[in-house]
Amino acid sequence: MTTRAEPAPDAVLPSRCLLLACGALARELLAIRDANGWTHMDLHCLPADLHLRPERIPDAVEAAVRRHGPDYDSIIVVYADCGTGGLLQARCDQLGVPMIPGPHCYAFFDGVEANAARADTEFTAFYLTDFLVRQFDAFVWRAMGLDRHPQLRDMYFAHYDRLIYLAQTDDPALDEKAAEAARRLGLRYERRATAYGDLPDVLAQLSSSASQ
Repeated sequence: MTTRAEPAPDAVLPSRCLLLACGALARELLAIRDANGWTHMDLHCLPADLHLRPERIPDAVEAAVRRHGPDYDSIIVVYADCGTGGLLQARCDQLGVPMIPGPHCYAFFDGVEANAARADTEFTAFYLTDFLVRQFDAFVWRAMGLDRHPQLRDMYFAHYDRLIYLAQTDDPALDEKAAEAARRLGLRYERRATAYGDLPDVLAQLSSSASQ
């Protein structure tokens, strides 16, 4: 999926930039781009279910960079490490494209520094974002086989004590879905309003650096 921004009439545009992103971030990235008037940025998303096989992410990102690179002045890879064990960062370095810093999207929504500071007290927390609340059945319940083997829940989550919903939006319907997800997993529920966290500032910095 590639989404192009429409420039204003007679606008003098900066260099063209492609956000090459995880599909789980599409809604948030479009909102950030449009709110900031970044008409020089287009968005191309890779399938969100790559997160279920993170070893495939570096090759998928490289293929997309090589495919779309000739059409843009710069590309920003909007993935965190996402379970690749440093392989995605190494691949981005080889390709010469910048990548969003952080271990996972929970961290940059929460704020990378704040998330790291909480690591010692939240290592027993299971996180959801807006996307994962909407797609809980597809990306958690069925992906973990809990629809077929519900008895596995207590084994998988034996060492978790809470579900923390990192909320990008203030949506009571999503809040209720997140609370229901916590009940289904047998975890205490917490909600933390993060909005888009570090993402807008990091994108602005990377876009500025890439255009220099």
